[in-house]
Amino acid sequence: MAKNLIVIGAGMASGRMLEHLLEDQAGDWNITLFNAEPRGNYNRLMLSPVLSGEKTYDEIVTHDAAWYERHGVTCRFGERVLRIDRDRRIVEGENGALPYDRLVIATGSNPFMIPLPGHDLEGVIPYRDLEDTERMMALENRPDARAVVIGGGLLGLEAAAGMKARGIDVTVVHVMGHLMERQLDEAAGYLLRKALEGRGIKVLTSANSKEILGRDGYVRALLLDDGTSIPCDLLVMAVGIRPNVALAQAAGLAVGRGIHVDDAMVTSDPSILAVGECVEHQGAVFGLVAPLYDQARVAAETLGERPANFVAKELATKLKVTGCDLFSAGDFAEGEGREDIVFRDPARGVYKRLVLEGERLVGAVMYGETGDGTWFHGLIQDRTDVSGMRETLIFGPAFQGGAPADPLAAVAALPADAEICGCNGVCKSRIVEAIRDGADTLSEVRARTKASASCGTCTGLVEQVMALTLGDDFQAPTVQPMCPCTPLTHMDVRRLIRSRGLKSMAAVMQECGWSTSCGCASCRPALNYYLLCDWPGEYRDDDQSRFVNERMHSNIQKDGTYSVVPRMWGGITTADELRAIADAADKYRVQTVKVTGGQRIDLLGVKKQDLPDIWADLNAAGMVSGQAYAKGLRTVKTCVGTDHCRFGTQDSTGLGIRMEKALWGAWTPAKVKMAVSGCPRNCAESTCKDVGVVCVDSGYVLHVGGAAGLHIRGTVILCTLKTEDEVLEHTAAVVQLYREEAAYLERMYKWLDNVGLEHVTERVVTDAESREALAARFYHAQRFMQTDPWAERTRPEYRRLYAPLADLTLEAAE
Repeated sequence: MAKNLIVIGAGMASGRMLEHLLEDQAGDWNITLFNAEPRGNYNRLMLSPVLSGEKTYDEIVTHDAAWYERHGVTCRFGERVLRIDRDRRIVEGENGALPYDRLVIATGSNPFMIPLPGHDLEGVIPYRDLEDTERMMALENRPDARAVVIGGGLLGLEAAAGMKARGIDVTVVHVMGHLMERQLDEAAGYLLRKALEGRGIKVLTSANSKEILGRDGYVRALLLDDGTSIPCDLLVMAVGIRPNVALAQAAGLAVGRGIHVDDAMVTSDPSILAVGECVEHQGAVFGLVAPLYDQARVAAETLGERPANFVAKELATKLKVTGCDLFSAGDFAEGEGREDIVFRDPARGVYKRLVLEGERLVGAVMYGETGDGTWFHGLIQDRTDVSGMRETLIFGPAFQGGAPADPLAAVAALPADAEICGCNGVCKSRIVEAIRDGADTLSEVRARTKASASCGTCTGLVEQVMALTLGDDFQAPTVQPMCPCTPLTHMDVRRLIRSRGLKSMAAVMQECGWSTSCGCASCRPALNYYLLCDWPGEYRDDDQSRFVNERMHSNIQKDGTYSVVPRMWGGITTADELRAIADAADKYRVQTVKVTGGQRIDLLGVKKQDLPDIWADLNAAGMVSGQAYAKGLRTVKTCVGTDHCRFGTQDSTGLGIRMEKALWGAWTPAKVKMAVSGCPRNCAESTCKDVGVVCVDSGYVLHVGGAAGLHIRGTVILCTLKTEDEVLEHTAAVVQLYREEAAYLERMYKWLDNVGLEHVTERVVTDAESREALAARFYHAQRFMQTDPWAERTRPEYRRLYAPLADLTLEAAE
């Protein structure tokens, strides 16, 4: 006699289970299928092609009415199950109750809706089923329709691409730093973003949603926490799913994140099974289709009383957006004992990264060329020993020999009209033409084109163009690359960042062919500075790519304590500030209070955990960080000038304070020290500073390029000026030129030696238009840089960074 089987949920997992069941157990069961949706099983994975117009709903139906009728399945679609009575083995639906011998719960998952203010407005929807898809498709009929998708994961990007294919203006808002961060590393995420933006989809990463704005009960815009407002007629939330366990929980079944099942897919009640996204197995929940189909097979075997076990496997991910080929499998996170093999072909937009742990492949990320993905996935699943193929592994199963990716590929990918020499406006094609006309040395290329003849910062890039054009005939000079990750020099990288509009580390590493996936301790700080300098307001400073003193905003001492130096504008202080410093020294048991050579007071021996509190106390007295740790402006030293000195010719103290207040906070390639002396007696030692001003009767003499550290260098005179405003403009221009042209960690005097005083004089003194533009770029950058890090780090979310190690260890254990 056939037994009664009730299945709750007509999704993909239960549909596949029924297929298995009906293959060889068709006569054993009277099957009733409940579904809250008014339809049966369809392929939810294909909703994206339906949205984009590539398919119709009828084409993605898996089981139509005829299939259910042919197999004798009683369908109760559009009917919700109200409760499960386990004692009586009855399922109560909206249209009546039915008994069961075995019950399968396949209630799937619920879309997570961020509880932002306004999330209940009309027009705020998830992306989960056919109704959601039809809501998005309906925008096509509205002129100038705009949509916002919150979520840069698989589902969100598929929704965005589908709507864009229908001509809808779409913006993707993602809280993390790159798209699909669970499946892709930063480099692949960059390529994906680039491809989507090429299709006209706007992408905002590191963007935190604050509020959904509406009018007359309907969504009108999304407000971000930085004040940006994005207008929209429809807002789609695709930020994740949660297993739908409400029915099982009400029935008293064991539930965690999902419905607990054993290896046979049996719940805590032996007569009830569960499959699909509602399931939790050994602590894991599932959202991809491959494990759901495995669960379906095991559940069918269990119902047939045949032993079968579900084993979660390594999963692979692909994006269903035409033209965006990506593949991700396994675990690609960095970790101790792991190493990367990376292949990049910037010209073709290809990126491959393999992660090895010992002799085993544990993860793979591929973009642009994913044909070997299945093979790599098999190696991961089978735990294959890959030591014998290590040298050729990255090239896939069909590799018949070859060489690593061309390190000059980034330069080769530059278009013919790309500007190589900014000083003289020389493009790539002009250099190539000169080489083909017989210029086979750098000096000949320089003589014919003037490329690299001015500041010299493009020399490395010119030589790369020569190497590409001349091939084996090129005699390569001895050039030190930026770091072991790249054959490019600092100046090569700086030029490429500007010429190709690269605005993230991932973009630089991909487009310039980095040999590592994430850079190293040498190149990451440099790249962070270059991007911050070139794209102020667009690039977000990466705190973790800074040296420890800059990360901690204090200088670490040899005993592990820290130095705290509040800023004293121009060396001037007040009685109130001195009292605050004295109180802080007593309160935090400061070991040493030292007057520095930069006319400030240094509190030495502060414990790490006390830093936020001592900063807060000093902030309360109106004092900010002196940034004594920074690759940036340290101090502007002054003498008293005309205020008190009988030899003073100008107000050196006032000018020093103006300069320091204008320039503090600016990140530079290396530390910068300044001084203003009130007369040629030079009490403030202006002639051994990076920038110095010596006041004279007729005005101000501006000096540059001094040093008094490992190397002793006197300044050179740049120009003589008449007013304080002129001093400020020229100083800002000099600093900006240094910021834009110097290599990271290159002091100003070394940069001056490389580019020549004539170059700086031309850009800052002779060419007024150039000076004004440099100063304008500097002050534009200051809008984003002049923030007090001490005030920021006293906020609760940062204090954990300064907790004692013992506290962090205890927190992790808990």
